[in-house]
Amino acid sequence: GQTLHLPTNGALNIVLVLVASCLLFLLACRKKKFKNLPPGPTPLPFIGNMHQVDVKELIKSLRELSGTYGPMYTFHLGSRPCVVLSGYKVLKEALIDKAEEFSGRGDFPAVQMWSNGNGIVYGTGERWRSLRRFAISTLKNFGMGKRSLEERIKEEAQFLMAEFRKTQGKPFDPTFFLSCAGSNIICTLVFGDRFEYTDKKFLTLLDLINSNWKLMSSTWGQLLFTFPKIMRHVPGPHRLIYKNYLKLAEFVRERIEMNRETLDSNHMRDFIDCFLIKLQQEKNNPDSHFSEETMSKTTVNLFFAGTETVSSTLRYGLRILLRHPEVEEKLHEEIDRVIGPNRSPCMEDRSRMPYTDAVLHEIQRYADIVPMGVPHTVTRDIEFRGYTLPKVPFDPTQFKNPNSFDPTHFLDENGRFRKNDALMAFSAGKRVCLGESLAIMELFIFLTSILQSFNLKPLMDPKDIDITPESSGLGNIPRPYQFCLLPR
Repeated sequence: GQTLHLPTNGALNIVLVLVASCLLFLLACRKKKFKNLPPGPTPLPFIGNMHQVDVKELIKSLRELSGTYGPMYTFHLGSRPCVVLSGYKVLKEALIDKAEEFSGRGDFPAVQMWSNGNGIVYGTGERWRSLRRFAISTLKNFGMGKRSLEERIKEEAQFLMAEFRKTQGKPFDPTFFLSCAGSNIICTLVFGDRFEYTDKKFLTLLDLINSNWKLMSSTWGQLLFTFPKIMRHVPGPHRLIYKNYLKLAEFVRERIEMNRETLDSNHMRDFIDCFLIKLQQEKNNPDSHFSEETMSKTTVNLFFAGTETVSSTLRYGLRILLRHPEVEEKLHEEIDRVIGPNRSPCMEDRSRMPYTDAVLHEIQRYADIVPMGVPHTVTRDIEFRGYTLPKVPFDPTQFKNPNSFDPTHFLDENGRFRKNDALMAFSAGKRVCLGESLAIMELFIFLTSILQSFNLKPLMDPKDIDITPESSGLGNIPRPYQFCLLPR
């Protein structure tokens, strides 16, 4: 098979996945198979071009190299040559115009040790296609994108507001509250119910997910991505990634057993029930893509992605608003005018709230939660722009102030919301995030609920708040922070 890697920006590319902003795409390939690669910096043996980049700021470094070598150049990630494609046009050409060819999944060492190419994120070929079709239809049956799930999100928003009120205006870190809220929506779909924010097992799971997200984005995680064969044998915190996945899989196994014992084919409660029934239907089919192992891996994929991406976006978004009180003020004004102080925000409000819509899109663009995303492979040898074989949200040809937080990127001169195709927060093509509608609902309802109820109060002068990420690897991790929520 080909080893042409293209980490997509589709935030793990599964349900609820959100907020990558197509910053750049990588294609790695074997030299012996692909000789006709575009020019780039000269690599050294073994380390490739890694001496020319800051591992902590890999995205930024690659972006700077594109200034020297143009929108398409070869970069060696250790011994693996990668082709960096930079810019909206080339990204659209790859992921949309050649969607089928770019729909494979490449090696992602931090996770492959556990996944072994199984599940909805890391699978390829016909197994992946079958799983994706099954997941989309099953999750739609449980209300994804429908009013029934919107009601569940509105209900969870009220649980979140209740927790926030308990802080009584004192400084606190919002990380776990936001993780609980986001995770409970995916838990409703996958496990059939939500968890209390005080549930010890639930908090342990959120801690595992949060820990893996940070580890995969750390310098250790970047080294594992670059030198997988060596780093698998080197002691260090990156080895926790595999252990944490095993613990998540153990929890999922327990939930599957609970469902199995009380399964009623006439009353399907959640995604796991549907998978168990599918296993029964396919048990005599030797070519079936549905197995116990696949069920476990897919469920962990959904749980992980549905928990971390939305909550990280909200956490980053609130920090950005602390830095930009003038934006918060305009949001309050629009929320007060359209929704008022008493009823819960709903998705119907969104069309009458262009400024809020623009701010949410700009948060996704600026925060760029999954800048490199998960590797792609091409599904066959292809000719691409004269070679054999992307800094989109920061593309100055598409955004006038690419490095600044500026909601007018998504507003026209009359203050109406204006879509910009260069923001592909949910990736594009065959691997486009299948939870896009759900993620958009969560972001809109959670953020408007928070700002309807509270004023944000920073602990320092807004001008001194640093909204650059703490680390930038698999994810752009916002710096840890505390703030106060003052009831309105």
